[in-house]
Amino acid sequence: MAIPTEPIGSIPRSPELLDALAAFRSGELDEAAFADVRSRAVADTVRSLEEAGSPVVTDGEQTKPGFLTYPVDGLPGLSPDGVVLPFADGHQRQLPVLTSGPFRYRTYAAEYLRAAQRQAGVPVKQAVVAPSALSLLYPPAGIDGYSREQFLDDLVDEAEQDVRGCLDAGAHVVQLDFEEARLSLKLDPSGGVLRDFVELDNRLLDRFTGEERARIGVYTGPGADQDSTHSLDVDYAGLLPELFRLNAGSFYLQLASEADPEKVLSIVAEHLPPEARVFVGVTDPLDPRVETAEEVRDRVLTAARHLPADRLGTCDDAGFAPFADDRSTSRETAFAKIRARVEGTALAAEALGL
Repeated sequence: MAIPTEPIGSIPRSPELLDALAAFRSGELDEAAFADVRSRAVADTVRSLEEAGSPVVTDGEQTKPGFLTYPVDGLPGLSPDGVVLPFADGHQRQLPVLTSGPFRYRTYAAEYLRAAQRQAGVPVKQAVVAPSALSLLYPPAGIDGYSREQFLDDLVDEAEQDVRGCLDAGAHVVQLDFEEARLSLKLDPSGGVLRDFVELDNRLLDRFTGEERARIGVYTGPGADQDSTHSLDVDYAGLLPELFRLNAGSFYLQLASEADPEKVLSIVAEHLPPEARVFVGVTDPLDPRVETAEEVRDRVLTAARHLPADRLGTCDDAGFAPFADDRSTSRETAFAKIRARVEGTALAAEALGL
């Protein structure tokens, strides 16, 4: 395909997997039986993505507890009453908070990558949480004997191990999930928090060579959980110039659900780094209606009026179920949207003569 197209990450978990997760946590299902259900879920997800025509697949985050907290799930030294993420429909997600140091990951994303690679016949990408998101785990009051500076040093070390492990395992691309970027402007319109986030993530990215960074991308969007967002009302104009200071090889942007995509694309065209590629969202996981291939085509052609085709790719606006308990979208709808994205991107490439 002349215009690359990739999923963002998560696919809705099957009822079997969600029921097994609840049974495992309650002690009704042993570890071996739960591992078998998880393995089948990954295999079915990879197979379904390939059947939808996806030239790049993920594990669908089937076995992650959530895209934010997979590195620390089950880690000692955490309390549940951390930063609250408010969504437009009134529901909330809450992060844990660190109570002691030193900070270490309990799980690295290469574990999920290798499980998907065993099932896949096409390249596999891997999403990882950005250190900026995990920086929110450190309590505002501090931790005796473990400064914020020490924590951030440990965090960047751990994030490097997370990303490098995926690159070394042969990931097609490693995608930093940076959803907190847009939300930060809602919480701090001055942009100070966003600048701090970018500086922290660049501390990670600067540890990689230019060749390695070409395989590292950054995803940002307004949040997508239970058919709601946390920051869709924040203007991209305040985010994109700062976002594009990140030393990444590609950027994945929510766009299909934007009220004024032409305005966003003009900002992208002005600020996109010279060597970077941008993947624009052409399907909206929060909209229950499945886009047609022709609608996707037209969205790609709109983007191509602003950006050179050789620096353009397509993606979904977001993952379809970033938290394990999100049942708002069916697997059937998710794969139908992915099929439309793949087919519509091909139609656009044909229309552009690529």
